[in-house]
Amino acid sequence: MVTTIDLRFQDRDNAIAAFVLKTKVGPVLIETGPHSCLPALEAGLRKIGYQLSDVQHVLLTHIHLDHAGAAWTFAQQGATIYVHPLGLPHLHNPEKLLTSAKRIYQDKMDSLWGDLRPIPIEKLRGLRTGERFAIGGLTFKALHTPGHAIHHIVYSMGDVAFTGDVAGVKIGETGPVVPPCPPPDINLQDWEKSIALLRKKMYSSLFLTHFGEVKKPKPHLRELEGRLHNWANWIKPYWERGIPIEEVLPVFIAYVEKSYDLLNMSDEDRLRYELANPPDMSVGGLYRYWSKKTGKAT
Repeated sequence: MVTTIDLRFQDRDNAIAAFVLKTKVGPVLIETGPHSCLPALEAGLRKIGYQLSDVQHVLLTHIHLDHAGAAWTFAQQGATIYVHPLGLPHLHNPEKLLTSAKRIYQDKMDSLWGDLRPIPIEKLRGLRTGERFAIGGLTFKALHTPGHAIHHIVYSMGDVAFTGDVAGVKIGETGPVVPPCPPPDINLQDWEKSIALLRKKMYSSLFLTHFGEVKKPKPHLRELEGRLHNWANWIKPYWERGIPIEEVLPVFIAYVEKSYDLLNMSDEDRLRYELANPPDMSVGGLYRYWSKKTGKAT
């Protein structure tokens, strides 16, 4: 049984989730969320009978701060942190991760993400592509699923999968499926292959960090792939003309919000989407994608 914990990011529900699985050796935690959300995570664990110190296995889909920012606190209490090998060095020495985040978020860094500290190398376990591993009677398979990030893993467990960001963002039953496209690793071709891999597996449910369980994976993935290409192709002419990102951003927001309005989305739901998938990140990421793909500077 999967327990979803709402991490109440920025005091809003249904923006960032963590998932807990009960096993013979205690709880397995999938995603930690940012360190700023640790009180909500602690409260969620307590509600199902656990303390933070009971968590000795933490599975991270990737190292972005909204997914992995609190992992160091569990490592301090003895937990093993599972991660893709390409992400592992950045958790051991988060200097580059911190520098990049501070450049983007500046004075909002603490309120958004909280603290970030190194994780001892002996508490980190890098997972090979396709590696199977067992914890407390449960068996997982690590699927390397780049596209959103080169160090992205989907954790496959039977007929369900914990998909991080590669299966997109969907908030509420009627909310649209949108692709989170932050720099620097967005790659449409890799993402297409990752979506195809998820589609091939025929899962009964996908568990999205943003947010919760998707019980109809096929139409969900179809919508994600379509919108991914739609956004990338919408951005491309602006990139080709060299229009600055800050000028494109309000036009992109208006374009996206128009599609949201067609679904009668509330202002509160729109805010949840902005928290889970900031539009400025997608514009910046897709600009970088086109630059890398063509080998031309923006």
